[in-house]
Amino acid sequence: MSNELLSPEEMSEADRLTIAAGAIDGIGLMRRAGEAVAAEIFRRDPAAKRVHVLCGPGNNGGDGYVVARCLATAGVDTVVWATGTPKPGSDAALAAGECPVKPRPLVNFAAEAGAVVVDALYGAGLSKPLSGEAARTVGVVTSLALPVVAVDLPSGVSGDSGQVLGHAFRAGVTVTFARKKPGHLLLPGRELCGEIVLADIGIADGLIARIRPQAFENSPALWLSAFPIPGVDTHKYKRGHVGVFSGGPSATGAARLAALAAARSGAGAVTVLSPAKAMQVNAAHLTSIMLRKANDSADIDAFIGERRPSAFVLGPGFGVGERTRNFALTLLAAGQQRNVSASVDGLVFDADAITSFREKPDVLFEASRQPSAPSLVMTPHEGEFARLFADIAGGAVSSKLGRARMAATRANAVIVYKGADTVIAAPDGKAAINSNGAPWLATAGSGDVLSGLVAGFLAQGMPAFEAACAAVWIHAETGSRFGPGLIAEDLPLALAPALHELVAARGAR
Repeated sequence: MSNELLSPEEMSEADRLTIAAGAIDGIGLMRRAGEAVAAEIFRRDPAAKRVHVLCGPGNNGGDGYVVARCLATAGVDTVVWATGTPKPGSDAALAAGECPVKPRPLVNFAAEAGAVVVDALYGAGLSKPLSGEAARTVGVVTSLALPVVAVDLPSGVSGDSGQVLGHAFRAGVTVTFARKKPGHLLLPGRELCGEIVLADIGIADGLIARIRPQAFENSPALWLSAFPIPGVDTHKYKRGHVGVFSGGPSATGAARLAALAAARSGAGAVTVLSPAKAMQVNAAHLTSIMLRKANDSADIDAFIGERRPSAFVLGPGFGVGERTRNFALTLLAAGQQRNVSASVDGLVFDADAITSFREKPDVLFEASRQPSAPSLVMTPHEGEFARLFADIAGGAVSSKLGRARMAATRANAVIVYKGADTVIAAPDGKAAINSNGAPWLATAGSGDVLSGLVAGFLAQGMPAFEAACAAVWIHAETGSRFGPGLIAEDLPLALAPALHELVAARGAR
């Protein structure tokens, strides 16, 4: 599928497999890549008078030499600036030999206002900080505000993590090949790429499938086949029942936001589980959402036994401490009860449910690893992630994708590592990076709505990873469409247009 993401190492393997298959050789792939970049320059700026092409010593630089050849042959005033020399006999050396423009040393780089810069220094394969003459060139290009076309990835941006290694170019457009890399979607790399153009250079989908990528750009293509559509004979309890735990009298709003989102997602029934002292507050604000007292674990057991809920949300506005831990462990043990395991399909732990285990994370992880435990989805933001996974957050892994995967494996849970570049990771290593987020979602209560959405999809039978991915994408899409002025109370109703479109798309398959 085209939303697969390839690490730099996987991309190299895709190149190798393509060459080994005999359909095209290495210099052929390089020529196609460079020609695709040149075509994009012609399309965007057909009147370009001068283009400065920056070439490194490796394959990214080889692509640059092809770009320079195409531009110069078309009559564009083209200047090539090179750092290092391609290895003799390499594809990059062949490309340099075919380029009619004699390279100048990058250390002498100079440019004029109005020129275009093609960054073909290092691309996605950079593994050390950009420094020296390359870093100076970034400074010159930035000071002149020159438009940059990046080949594969802006030099200085890690293809694995999206982190800036020393210094990096800010591109207006990035042309990459076959598949995007994680660094195209993870911040700050995503902001430095500009518009991303994905070019087909002849690497077959079947060869990429042999690599078995486990990272994806989150989009409906990833989960639409599992998206729930009720049958004509469906009644409300066939559509799933979600229980949402409420905090005390002064902290009930978060649970109601989650409950409304769960109902809007299509869950047939939603119950707010409230402490006795908050029953009147919740009753005054609920209509279609049911209400039930839940003071302790015995109340939870009784509710599960009587009403057979499919999913729960615990955490939003609930409070931090021993009571929250006990409720969480009771829910995780629900599958061990006779005649109950089939009804509890999934749990969503957010906010206070996560923070309550910061001193005892292993207790949570041990409970979630039990074979009979319901599927668990946790939705931490950066601070909550650091509280529960302190060593991972403060460790040597710079990639948000890598950290999310480590946490998912340890917790035996789907981790929704929230942020502008939310990562959804499953215990088996499968992961998705969300790219349709909007700053309008940075508002109090937005995360509560997301938790309710996840639970609603879990209750309707979506697998945990797909439910989390769908909820994150729909949540972000709704925020993007609504735009300025969005508050959390707007979100549950505003979800409807995106849900309508997804049901139509699923029905059209």
